[in-house]
Amino acid sequence: MQHRSLGSQGLTVPAQGLGCMGMSFAYSGQDDQESKATILRALDHGATFLDTADMYGPWTNERLVGRALAGRRDEVTLATKFGNEVDEDGNLAGRINGRPEYVRRAVDGSLQRLGTDHVDLYYQHRVDPDVPVAETWGAMSELVQAGKVRYLGISEASPDTIRAAHATHPVTAVQTEYSLFSRDPEDNGVLTTCRELGIGFVAYSPLGRGFLSGRIRSIDDLPADDWRRNAPRFQGENFDRNLAVVDRVHELAEDKGVTASQLALAWVLAQGEDIVTIPGTKRRTYLDENIGAMDVGLTRSDLDAIEEVAPRGVASGQRYDERGMQTVNV
Repeated sequence: MQHRSLGSQGLTVPAQGLGCMGMSFAYSGQDDQESKATILRALDHGATFLDTADMYGPWTNERLVGRALAGRRDEVTLATKFGNEVDEDGNLAGRINGRPEYVRRAVDGSLQRLGTDHVDLYYQHRVDPDVPVAETWGAMSELVQAGKVRYLGISEASPDTIRAAHATHPVTAVQTEYSLFSRDPEDNGVLTTCRELGIGFVAYSPLGRGFLSGRIRSIDDLPADDWRRNAPRFQGENFDRNLAVVDRVHELAEDKGVTASQLALAWVLAQGEDIVTIPGTKRRTYLDENIGAMDVGLTRSDLDAIEEVAPRGVASGQRYDERGMQTVNV
């Protein structure tokens, strides 16, 4: 497994990690035994950068990851997040909380559920518009000093917010959605800011929430309780337009002798040595396929062909509904 430096503070991680959200949250078909087996398979592949959050479940995903890592914690770079408030009963409160007292409570809960004494990378999951980021990051910096956290990151933040956080405590990683369907970081200044400040970039949903795999041919392929049914890109005419793009990506992948997922992942990794992907899956078969992307080399001709079929802004529909879009690039 190839490794890359994440940020300039000394953290090195596999170029491809594993997003664990879908094992417990948003998508249907949870199977804890298969998910645990998938996590362990990821470790065997060397994909030892695991990503979770307290809101996934809530809480259940951190517990699942903690159980899976029993006896193998030292092999892993473990990332979790806070900010989408979870109340004391384990329910999503429907708001973002960046207050220092909440930061301290959230990390202690995560450590307990993960069964560890420290988190390697702790993200502010979403930015609280009512709390200055310096206040939130002041509390996060205290967690580093206390040894509860090694490195700090932020998710879906604007360039100005990234700069303000970095001025308070070095930001090791910015996590944002990035794929052939979501190229916003190229246009909104986030990638440029990360590179200027020496911050690593973690691409979540690098397969467009599974759309780019080519396995979703109809909205009926998604179970009734799957979150994606409410996502704009999976609805109505947007779905049809996006599927047409996926089919063109699939054709390029076939010509190269790889799967559409592998081509899409290889494209993200080819956008810079400072970029790491965390494709999510809860099945070993898809994990093995995703890991195969590490062996896909893209030539200049390949990249040009991909750009032709999937240029910036090619996806139809926003990546979240209106309420969700209000919480990104804050």
